[in-house]
Amino acid sequence: MSRYGYLLSGLAGGLVVLVLGVVLIAADVIDTGDDTRTVVRQGPVSEPTSPAKAGGKTVADIYRTEGRGVVFVSARGVQEDPSLFGLPQEQEGTATGSGFLVDRDGTIITNAHVVEGSNDVTVSFDEGGEQIDAQVKGRDPSTDLAVLKVDPKKINGAPPVPLGDSDAAEVGDPVVAIGNPFGFTRTVTTGIVSAVAREIKAPNGFSISNVIQTDASINPGNSGGPLMDANGRVIAINSQIATGGGSGSVGIGFAIPINTAKRLLPQLRSGGEIERAYLGVVMSPVTGDIASDLNLPTEDGVLVTCVTKKGPADRAGLRGGRTGTATGIQAGGDLIVEVDGRRVSAPEEVSAAIDRHKPGDRIKVSYYRGNDRRTATVELGKRPADSAAGGCGSLTTEP
Repeated sequence: MSRYGYLLSGLAGGLVVLVLGVVLIAADVIDTGDDTRTVVRQGPVSEPTSPAKAGGKTVADIYRTEGRGVVFVSARGVQEDPSLFGLPQEQEGTATGSGFLVDRDGTIITNAHVVEGSNDVTVSFDEGGEQIDAQVKGRDPSTDLAVLKVDPKKINGAPPVPLGDSDAAEVGDPVVAIGNPFGFTRTVTTGIVSAVAREIKAPNGFSISNVIQTDASINPGNSGGPLMDANGRVIAINSQIATGGGSGSVGIGFAIPINTAKRLLPQLRSGGEIERAYLGVVMSPVTGDIASDLNLPTEDGVLVTCVTKKGPADRAGLRGGRTGTATGIQAGGDLIVEVDGRRVSAPEEVSAAIDRHKPGDRIKVSYYRGNDRRTATVELGKRPADSAAGGCGSLTTEP
């Protein structure tokens, strides 16, 4: 080998040793005696977990851009129900909450309970800013959603907040909430998706399904504000919290999925009435212990605990429970196992099956009465304004 060859070989070998040494020092395998550590600048809200979720923003980015479309909502003369946030029932007065712009024409989404019973609603885009008159275009108590409309010339250039896909939300995804808790205008909090597919009660007592649970701090005044993903897209509308018997947030909040709002938005913004199919039963889930205690023929089904008088299920011959048990479940009712040929094993599955239909549709419901399996054809009715109609009182789940 020529001396140039040895020189090149020596340089290459030295380079390898140098690179290896740097790697080992960086990995703390070699102690340099220096306690200095490299501090990395704060990254985005989330680290990409999949190609679909790449490109997250910082909280400050979201606050500066999407936050401009979040509004403070004030509704006068409303019979507010702060019990949704664990507070005592108030008398008629002024309710406050949040909302967000979804169209440059001045369309705003908020919670129905924020503006329920009021036609004197204003919004403001800036702290201490102009109180802009808002028209209530439509309310849907069954999903706790409402749509407002303001003069587009008064939105001060605020951009609509982009809407995401609530079905894509996964447990552990980072989220950002912006709202007006206790009147503190445009407050931002962060957290994660704590759970998906939760079920909560709407203001009228019916169940809202596919609700997103979060530990982002939300409190009275956050109602109607956006819960956003790491890219600043709304995945849900903040609506309720669990308080653990107290009067404030304990890290368990619930938000209405944005896909529900997107589906209803065309009707609500045009002032149309939301009509839902109605079966007229109260149901309870069945466990192995319950099936054994009540001597049910199978644990794969949903127990009917009450049937609304003169409702669709009642007219089709379905029967509710008649005997109280130590667990509080009314025993003796029919056990629904199929709706329209699809097996059901939870009350929300029955509700979802009914939601796929409209009033007047006929469906087949298969159920057990004792050990006798039967099938009834039910003509679905129109859901009443209040779940207590029909004498069933407080509900577990009623579609």
